[in-house]
Amino acid sequence: MQADVFTQIILPLSLFIIMLGMGLALKVSDFSHVLQAPKAFVIGITCQMLLLPVLGYLIVVLFDLTQELAVGLMILTFCPGGTTSNMISYLSRGDVALSISLTAVVSVITPFSIPILTTLMLEIFLDDPQKFNLPVLKTIVQLMVITVVPVAIGMMIHKRYPIFSSKAEKPVKVFSIVFLFLILAGIVFKNQEEMAGFFLQTGAASLTLNVVALCVGYFIAKLAGLEKPQAITMGVEVGIQNGTVALLVTSTMLGNALMTIPAVTYGLLMFITGGVFGWLVNRNSAATE
Repeated sequence: MQADVFTQIILPLSLFIIMLGMGLALKVSDFSHVLQAPKAFVIGITCQMLLLPVLGYLIVVLFDLTQELAVGLMILTFCPGGTTSNMISYLSRGDVALSISLTAVVSVITPFSIPILTTLMLEIFLDDPQKFNLPVLKTIVQLMVITVVPVAIGMMIHKRYPIFSSKAEKPVKVFSIVFLFLILAGIVFKNQEEMAGFFLQTGAASLTLNVVALCVGYFIAKLAGLEKPQAITMGVEVGIQNGTVALLVTSTMLGNALMTIPAVTYGLLMFITGGVFGWLVNRNSAATE
């Protein structure tokens, strides 16, 4: 996974398009929705921004991941949910409005938090962090341009052309998820001879983090007294991450192949675990009705 046209052009452009699609489905009121459910929002932000990285650190220690793999897994935990979490929340009968609101707010925060936290992880895990050049301010600007700007453009299109945006919303969401899957499939195809090794290196750690995050988010919400749809959304938002952002940081900005491996394995596994999670919580609901 060397730096090439894919990592330097296709990947950033793909993320820009995905975030533009997310913006088409957003309204300013989606941000204010958090005020209507402040308890759920606080729990969601706390779980996603604080608890998930803590879980990631524990997984790194538990599986004794090598330096670069540890940094790659931690970077993944700093990423927002994205359109994939919104779609899985919808299919799992979660609170879609809450999912969209959390994704929108976290997506605005992470361009600032990811560079700072990534720099910290480089210092903590690497013997020689100086060999990686990640200027914080430059990285913040890059992430803003690739993630926040397209969301803002999408929102402006939504406001100016609401009928078009309404018709395009579902196809764009599906396209965004398919686009993400194609990115992952492209990486797998390009590195097919090494994929078995990738899964041996981080498959168990990625799967454990994914499953634990889904369950912890869901059960913390239940213990806090949130409604079932909100609890489902909490599980999904904590357990489903925007792997494209992680790939952008690790491959395009840091240019390290090993650091991309956790994002690839996690990105592939989360579609399966997310589907199983949605089936389980709804099966249990049907059994108790």
